Amino acid sequence: MADLDDLLLKTSRTFALAIPLLPEPTREAVSLAYLLFRIADTFEDATEWPRERRLKALEDFARAVETPDDLAALTRGWLDEPPTKHEGYLELLRETPAVVARMNTLAPGVRRILIHHTQRTSRGMADVVAKADAQGHFRLQTLQDLKDYCYVVAGIVGELLTEVFVHDAPSLQAVKAELEARMVAFGEGLQLVNIVKDASDDAKDGRAYLPKSVERREVFALANADLDRAAEYVEALQRGGAPRGFLAFTALPVMLARAALRAVEQRGPGAKVPRDHVTSLYQTLESTLDQGGSLRSATA
Repeated sequence: MADLDDLLLKTSRTFALAIPLLPEPTREAVSLAYLLFRIADTFEDATEWPRERRLKALEDFARAVETPDDLAALTRGWLDEPPTKHEGYLELLRETPAVVARMNTLAPGVRRILIHHTQRTSRGMADVVAKADAQGHFRLQTLQDLKDYCYVVAGIVGELLTEVFVHDAPSLQAVKAELEARMVAFGEGLQLVNIVKDASDDAKDGRAYLPKSVERREVFALANADLDRAAEYVEALQRGGAPRGFLAFTALPVMLARAALRAVEQRGPGAKVPRDHVTSLYQTLESTLDQGGSLRSATA
């Protein structure tokens, strides 16, 4: 059986810190969702593969996550000519059949949520890859292109999380409309910060997410606006009486994204949040939750 925590540590940064804060059974479901999306993302970002190979892998994966009869054979084919040199992603790819098998042990409603949204993001990523050149290199042209891309790879994550949260904590039905109004911004804001932070490395790999026609200040303004909505999403969870783990899991990435965006604004792409500042943010979050205080100031 796949060791989900180990795979998270080898493939994630922020979410390897945040997912363990969730209570079960939500923790297992969100771990599997992250790993499934990471597999799709590995195909989209497959620097070792040309465009057509990426497109086929994304469609095969979207199909196999629901009907995994030939998934073992597909996995062997993906690894015969690896899509990446990243050891963590390759290990996850080897474990794809085990991850899908583990997903199939979830409650039927949650399983359907994960399949539906994994297929949506995989096929949305394929639409992005289809616009690349033969080698898989592409450049987004407009701010709307950037927003559309962030929706496909991260806005859908916000939708998935909201459905899982409401499934696992039915009391959140009372704030479901508030969550739904903000769930896309929750995912998109975190993704925008990652794009701004990693812009230089992505461009070297042939993925230019920041359009030349868009000024840097516009991208930062969009990221800040999305993070404001993401903070409101966390506040809505708190008003709805969400379990403490839901609050910690959603608040911590917003806090880290705020800090990362400030670092990039001050020092440019590639700037990192110091480890001691990450620790300080986590301690602030825990203290606020211990005291039953509002998360508004922590996520601002």
